[in-house]
Amino acid sequence: MNSVHIKAIARKEFYHLIRDYRSLYLAFAIPLILIILFGYALSLDVNNVKTVVIDYDKTELSRDFLSKLSASPYFRIVAHLDKTKTAVEYLDDNRTAAAIIIPPDFMKDIRADRPATLQIIIDGSDPNMAGIIRSYLTVICEKYNQKLLANFINRQNMSPLNAPVDGRVRVWFNEDLESRNFIVPGIIALIIMIVAALLTSLVIAREYENGTMETIKSLPVKAGEFYLGKAAPYFLIAMIDVLIAMISGQILFGVVMKGNFWLMLVATALYILVALSLGLFISNVTKSQMLANQMAILMTYLPSLLLSNFVFPIINMPAFLQYITYIVPARYYIDILTGVYLRDTGFSYLWPSLLVLFLFFTILSVLNLRILKKEGL
Repeated sequence: MNSVHIKAIARKEFYHLIRDYRSLYLAFAIPLILIILFGYALSLDVNNVKTVVIDYDKTELSRDFLSKLSASPYFRIVAHLDKTKTAVEYLDDNRTAAAIIIPPDFMKDIRADRPATLQIIIDGSDPNMAGIIRSYLTVICEKYNQKLLANFINRQNMSPLNAPVDGRVRVWFNEDLESRNFIVPGIIALIIMIVAALLTSLVIAREYENGTMETIKSLPVKAGEFYLGKAAPYFLIAMIDVLIAMISGQILFGVVMKGNFWLMLVATALYILVALSLGLFISNVTKSQMLANQMAILMTYLPSLLLSNFVFPIINMPAFLQYITYIVPARYYIDILTGVYLRDTGFSYLWPSLLVLFLFFTILSVLNLRILKKEGL
């Protein structure tokens, strides 16, 4: 394998990137936009839920319950209404996500040691958010029940009861339960697929459409030299984008890598090679830039976003989709990102994912070389 030939092919591709501003835009601007959009806009946390309340009781206990609700960071009372019909209108117009209705005899029933009802209406158009809101309200009601129960025991001069189960929860790896600590590293996997796979899916197809592939075949360039020369510039650009994403994530969102930086770099380089090989394979097979671009989106970007355990948990998917995720390289890279960024795990835990990525790269490289040799290189 001649290094001079590889440098010549790489230089040709690099010059094309410089002259084609659209490729440079795709290579550098879109990853930065993704970091900002996903980091700020995509959040799995539910905070400041718009809530309306109707207090028919207007007593000390009803106001105390509402003060506990408003003190929670998860709820924001946007209106105190007079009628249930008005609360329904707020829900219909999407001006609130939850409505809490306190009946007239709320304090009277509690003081008489009778169960007091409390009506809670939740907008279920988004089932995930509705489930989280219901969980939050259930916890607030349980804590308020504990406070009332303690007051009842004190009034009866009884000794306090100890709960039979004392659950002490400790959160590891993401102590503040901030979704951006998981989302920001996951964006790196998408950036690599956009830069490496989408861009390289056009390079060989472009040679066929421009009619320059026949000229390349007449040159003393082997398939391996052509393959490495085409991939080298995009490998460099992808690595630069990854470093920019890591720095941006730390500066803008405070997401700091807990694990080994060099392990992360090695895993990233391997994943970039997989993405480059996949993009070149698509370009080799389609030989059309338009078709290659569409195939690249379907085979690289969308699976990386939907089937990689990044946004949607794999465990919640149907069984046949769970099996499909095993052939999505981003699934294994997301596992590595989570291990290095959040868990501070080392090579002894991550080697299976690294091995799978290496197998992906080997298989795709062999397929690419065979196709190029059949084409006459």
